[in-house]
Amino acid sequence: MRAVRGVVQHYAWGDTAYLPHLLGAPADGRPWAEWWLGTHPAGPARLVDGGSLAQVAGHLPYLLKVLAAAEPLSLQTHPDGATAAFGFEREERAGVPIDAPHRIYRDPYAKPEVICALTRFDALCGFRPVDDALRLLDWLGAEEVAHFLRHHGLRATVEALYRGHVPLAPVVAACAGHTTAEAELATTLAHRYPADPSVAVTLLLNRVVLEPGEALFLGPGNLHAYVHGAGVELMGASDNVVRGGLTPKHVDVEELLRVLHIAPLHDPVVRPLEVEPGRWHYPIAGVPFELWRLDVADEMVHEATGRELLVCTAGDADTIAHGHAVYLAPGERIRMEGESTVFRATERVATA
Repeated sequence: MRAVRGVVQHYAWGDTAYLPHLLGAPADGRPWAEWWLGTHPAGPARLVDGGSLAQVAGHLPYLLKVLAAAEPLSLQTHPDGATAAFGFEREERAGVPIDAPHRIYRDPYAKPEVICALTRFDALCGFRPVDDALRLLDWLGAEEVAHFLRHHGLRATVEALYRGHVPLAPVVAACAGHTTAEAELATTLAHRYPADPSVAVTLLLNRVVLEPGEALFLGPGNLHAYVHGAGVELMGASDNVVRGGLTPKHVDVEELLRVLHIAPLHDPVVRPLEVEPGRWHYPIAGVPFELWRLDVADEMVHEATGRELLVCTAGDADTIAHGHAVYLAPGERIRMEGESTVFRATERVATA
């Protein structure tokens, strides 16, 4: 077992207090957005006793984060592996520098993500069932979008909004003065990002408020944005983000529409399964990692099945103090004592 020192990312949307409190650090007024635990080159973790995590773990196929959002993030999606490989090769052939602001595919890998709430966590995730979207639009009085959706379907409506064939201004006007969470968010975003069609697209997405312990899976093509809250996020070790809007960063509408999975997502929430007392697994297929939550009531012994990172987010597990993280090599054991919550990230290991 090796104690790990993560890397804090100070993005503008971050909360000023949550991560400093978790890590036992003084708040300094800056936004503390994410705490990275992994071997990703944009923020490689180090060992407390010296050296890098990569020196003992090699390249990990996942990146573990604790995230704290005080403001909405961009509306975005991520490619599947084949799309990422093709896009990466295309931009390489075109000579687009890897760090260019307009570069989309910075590596040839997929970036599936799961986020588990530590606080109440507000997010947009996947498209609403069409009937639900129509009820909301009709109630708001967003007549043009509702008419287009009713007669042309979901995909055509999303494409028309992003290409400017359905005007944004009447949608923003319809939301003004309404007190629903969807209308208030659209109004706020319209002030920050005037003329951004993603403001209207948010009304077509599921608005989800997770309770602590609940999770969202953000697979390839899932259009999503985190709105507010703190959570543990586990993802593929990739930088590939295809942005749709609500950001000053580069947006490529045509690439977005190629990557998006435009179909209703009826229930975005991932609920954990208690495999053994206190051991909760978040069931997600087709990803190179697994996320577990260990609720230690008194004592728990764990043996690593692969290369694993453990982080204590509540209480004190003795061998892992509150706000600390450790790396376990395959086969290593750890004894945790004391009432606490520990999240476990591991690579998915094939079984015979």
